[in-house]
Amino acid sequence: MADNSAQKASPSYRLAIEDTDFLLRDEMRPQRFALEFAKVEYALRDWGVRSTVVVFGSARVPPPVAAAEAPAPLRAMAPWYAVAQEFGRLVSLRGGALAPEGRLRDNVIATGGGPGLMEAANRGAAEVGAPSIGFNIGLPHEQNPNPYSTPALTFRFHYFAMRKMHLAMRANALAVFPGGFGTFDEMFEVLTLIQTRKAPPVAVVLFGRDYWNEVINFPALVRHGMVSPADLELFRLVDSAEEAWAWLTTHGLQAHTPGLEDGED
Repeated sequence: MADNSAQKASPSYRLAIEDTDFLLRDEMRPQRFALEFAKVEYALRDWGVRSTVVVFGSARVPPPVAAAEAPAPLRAMAPWYAVAQEFGRLVSLRGGALAPEGRLRDNVIATGGGPGLMEAANRGAAEVGAPSIGFNIGLPHEQNPNPYSTPALTFRFHYFAMRKMHLAMRANALAVFPGGFGTFDEMFEVLTLIQTRKAPPVAVVLFGRDYWNEVINFPALVRHGMVSPADLELFRLVDSAEEAWAWLTTHGLQAHTPGLEDGED
């Protein structure tokens, strides 16, 4: 029998799904994009995640135990870790994330999956036994997932666009803690979607009145005609988890008592 080892060793003989060189071709980008959507979508469906409360905030803010070793500006921001942690606890207890197995879960905490204030929100959910989501992203300087998001709901994305889509598409509300470029990017993306009615209206809170009033002059945007006065009603500045919850639940966020929902869309 003639030797066919060269044929079997050829990359062309690999199954397409096992051929990494093929899957990573530029022409295969649409398929990779679809796979990245589907993997996360099906996992969230398997867990019954119907809706989320998305939390954005700086990855640089340290937990209280590490605050003493942080630079002075970050030491000043460290109290927000405890507030984000309390917010994660409160939303998970009251929002519907603790629904019994087999029932749909609502208002599940979802973060960017990294450290800092994202970690704090995931940690608060974990403390009350609720699942929470970490939408991590592969970066040149690798951002590791924090240890508090539910392992089966901790995802790593290659495409920022797909990560943004998953963050936004189930959001019942958005909570934005102090942060930098990444936080601003995510916050304004969601506000723009709401403003342009490309996404359903959701309640948005910005934690830290002093911070946001200092870093963004929102009234100046109105004064210069860049946004309408009504656009500043798309969000609320708050300082505590309870204040945020009260505003969210009076501006569209529906809480679900675990075990009493109809269990169907």
